[in-house]
Amino acid sequence: MLALVAFAPPALADEPVDLELVLAADVSLSMDLGELTIQRQGYADAIESPEVIEAIKSGFNGAIAVVFMEWAGVGSHFVTVPWQRIASADDARRFAAAIRAAPLNRARRTSISYALQVSLELFEDNGFQGFRRVIDVSGDGPNNQGEPVLAARERVLAQGITINGLPMLIDPPPAAWYNVDDLDVYYEECVIGGFGAFSVPIQDIEHFGEAIQRKLILEIAGWTPPPRIVPAQFSPSGYDCLSGERRWMERMQRFD
Repeated sequence: MLALVAFAPPALADEPVDLELVLAADVSLSMDLGELTIQRQGYADAIESPEVIEAIKSGFNGAIAVVFMEWAGVGSHFVTVPWQRIASADDARRFAAAIRAAPLNRARRTSISYALQVSLELFEDNGFQGFRRVIDVSGDGPNNQGEPVLAARERVLAQGITINGLPMLIDPPPAAWYNVDDLDVYYEECVIGGFGAFSVPIQDIEHFGEAIQRKLILEIAGWTPPPRIVPAQFSPSGYDCLSGERRWMERMQRFD
């Protein structure tokens, strides 16, 4: 028994990378099929763009680790593309191809807090050790299910993980009565946080790819966001981070 213990192979060390990145994309029913397709295409185009690949190669390790996760309400998440190391154009093309090839996912409700908790758990035992860890959340509405988003955000920030945002300020469908008019501010005040956190509002779904490419370059390189990109607010301002839940409850009470 002692001999077996003495000669047991050592545990494999986590692979060093410059960044561990969770791409967390909203697939709630407020996103129509066209928008879901463009969102997927935008992520795929961005990750394999020459500019993003150059940013990856310029890092100390010349590699990042990425996972693509789609989310909606509590209990609805899909690890569409599992963790992969990207250090070359070929790696990036494989990751992008996997995004494009996966069947589209859709589910009811919007729980950003659940998405943050799932993202936090995805970092556990993922086989990588990055200088930085970032969750990149894209969505077109506020939290309306699950625990308050601030509670989930605090757990993530306590682990030294940065949360960046891609609020999608696209005209909502008529049924999206639970959305808020200032989703960009909601993301600033209630979702993003951590060292160097920032938000890139999306005004036009057709330009999603350009926005995510610019955002990925900033995240990979660790640059300070330029002034046109909204920086995170690090102090409480009294903003109502339960606005999504309140709107949902008000709507439900009308049907009681």
